[in-house]
Amino acid sequence: MPVPRGVYARKRPTIADIAELAGVSSGAVSYALNGRPGVSVVTRQRILAVADEIGWRPNVAARALSVSRAHAVGWVIARELPTVGVEPFFMQFMSGMEAELSAARTALLLQVVDDHTAAIDAIRRWWAERRIDGGILTDIWSSDARVRVLDELGIPAVLVGRPVEGSPLPAVWSDERLAVASVVDYLVALGHRRIARVAGLRELAHTVRRTEAFRTAVARHNLPEPRVLLTDYSREQGAQATRRLLSQPDRPTAITFDNDVMAVAAIGVAREFGLSVPDDLSIVAGDDSELCILVSPSITALSRDIVAYAGRAARVLLDSLEGLTAESFEDSPAHLVVRSSTAPARHPS
Repeated sequence: MPVPRGVYARKRPTIADIAELAGVSSGAVSYALNGRPGVSVVTRQRILAVADEIGWRPNVAARALSVSRAHAVGWVIARELPTVGVEPFFMQFMSGMEAELSAARTALLLQVVDDHTAAIDAIRRWWAERRIDGGILTDIWSSDARVRVLDELGIPAVLVGRPVEGSPLPAVWSDERLAVASVVDYLVALGHRRIARVAGLRELAHTVRRTEAFRTAVARHNLPEPRVLLTDYSREQGAQATRRLLSQPDRPTAITFDNDVMAVAAIGVAREFGLSVPDDLSIVAGDDSELCILVSPSITALSRDIVAYAGRAARVLLDSLEGLTAESFEDSPAHLVVRSSTAPARHPS
């Protein structure tokens, strides 16, 4: 049924008018009018028909602005906010990105959401509203719907993690397997035979790779099958995992943690059990930060220059936005920094 255009005869029709009459969002109207993916063929046809019926015409001045660069890139973190707030990694990573982006007069648009559905919604909205020129994707899952959406919408982006098969998006990463293996080799050299791992989120691709590398390294030394506990990276779950491990009759003499926050929490749990770190229990953190240095005893950790790592990711994205060849980059693996939380096993077994 034709849409009556007389209602709009005395005013210039807007995208909001089209959205109301077509029964869709303003973002969907923007996709359809600009010939961008994101809406079905049927919906696009309905939107275009409504726009024609009410006499919509693009605002030349506004369109000139819309096709220009937003000079901003988006970073949506799909994590619980309390976890993001206490993890030094995110602050260091943000600092590295800001240094590179600000030099290029490009802003960083940041949002923390609960899950990937909300992350995808934010990405779609920013892109439809021309608020971003591209995006940075962290915490990549083994099967990540966000990557598919970025590909479908043609949004320039950089993956912080290994390249995703089938996606053209460039990536910046380091070999986590070598880093994990170096920790196991070091602990075995100290005489440890019961080594456990407290990992992060099971959905993350790097959690899977690190766990596989950990099991492989332990098996290479002909040690018993190790215990691996999964967490959300928080202090609370790190402490709970440590209590579970230390409550076992054959408790581990060494535990590796996927981040610094959980490793710090483990020191307090060890004291609850009357154990000394490192005499009775050695602890290694998978991330390094000031937390590892300020706590007593200071924590042995896998260390890398996260600020430079983030800067490299930002540079790859900027190259893409400037029409240059944006190539994936493999950074150097994290290296082990030995501090006071590790020592030879007191009773190797």
